[in-house]
Amino acid sequence: MFEVMVQLFKECLNEDNINLKTLKKLCFNGVPDSLNLRPLSWKVLLRYLPLEREQWKSEMAKQRALYRQFLEDVIIKPGKAMHGVTGEEAALTDHPLNPNPTSQWSNFFKDNDVLLQIDKDTRRLQPDLGFFQSPTEFPCHDLVLAQEMETLRHRVEHTLLISSNVEKNRTGITNVPTKARTQVTAEFGHNPCGDGQEAHWEVVERILFIYAKLNPGQGYVQGMNEIIGPLYYVFACDPESEWREHAEEDTFFCFTNLMADIRDIFIKTLDHSELGIHAKMRNLMLLLKKCERPVWQSLKEQGLEPEFFSFRWFTLLLTQEFPLPDVIRIWDTLLADDNGTEMLLHICCAMLLLQSKELRKGDFASNMKLLQHYPPVDVHVLVQRAMEVRESVS
Repeated sequence: MFEVMVQLFKECLNEDNINLKTLKKLCFNGVPDSLNLRPLSWKVLLRYLPLEREQWKSEMAKQRALYRQFLEDVIIKPGKAMHGVTGEEAALTDHPLNPNPTSQWSNFFKDNDVLLQIDKDTRRLQPDLGFFQSPTEFPCHDLVLAQEMETLRHRVEHTLLISSNVEKNRTGITNVPTKARTQVTAEFGHNPCGDGQEAHWEVVERILFIYAKLNPGQGYVQGMNEIIGPLYYVFACDPESEWREHAEEDTFFCFTNLMADIRDIFIKTLDHSELGIHAKMRNLMLLLKKCERPVWQSLKEQGLEPEFFSFRWFTLLLTQEFPLPDVIRIWDTLLADDNGTEMLLHICCAMLLLQSKELRKGDFASNMKLLQHYPPVDVHVLVQRAMEVRESVS
């Protein structure tokens, strides 16, 4: 059966014009862990690769060149400009206390706040998985070998140095101990690799920082690190090295397209609208009420609101509820479905239904623990149950 599925995927992806309907149908039931079927399938489903195979080479060259330009504009050029900006001549035109909103220093400090949050989040990405703390075989040499540039790593280290080691004595005088001038190691999550190397989480950090800079209306929101994680993992583990080499660029554009599909749940002003997160949680409970009223009644009587458990389910696309291999399998279905947002709702309802017996006999505390630390399940059974939910309400 496995060999048959692999052959079906190969035939579909090798067509001159890929039949999107056929590909979605195949992916919905799970992509085989063979060759680079999943990376290619996800890139097509996320509208990064066109359906016409003959356009792949030119389209990828164009997109990767565009990302290179983003990298230059957002990190490399500003990094070179800020390196050593302490001279008398620079101080005459701009300085760290300049209140002008166009000040280079003003923008630098605003970006630092965003960068530090991204850095903190990406260091914690999949802590039980050694992959993200291991070095990538394709580091960005313009950054890891840079001598006269304020790289993202340096900016974070300098800020951690200041925040963790600047002290005030009883007279209010600020002191920076001499020993603090050594490299600072973060007290949480992964640490950077040595000189000339980059850890995978540092690549993810760079992608998210560029995304935040290019999308100022939305910026970076906590949780995006968890969403980008499966994408980067799948692309960076592609068995084909020529694809794996460009995992950073490909992840950026696929993540951008995915965020365009789900961005409403990350826009705070839409939280209470029909498109926002509260509407999704409300719809989950209405769906549960239709499918299994006794479970809904139990949660209602206990005061166990959906905000207590399903907020994370929806906003992080279930990335925190299951091991990464299971998340990837669930995403096969979510990305392949014509209405992925609805499918996510049905999967969340199926998660409640699969635990109906425990939820009906449990009290508030035990049910809260159960739903916030969802027990292991067969994700194939979960997806099948979600399909039954869809059919029951259609």
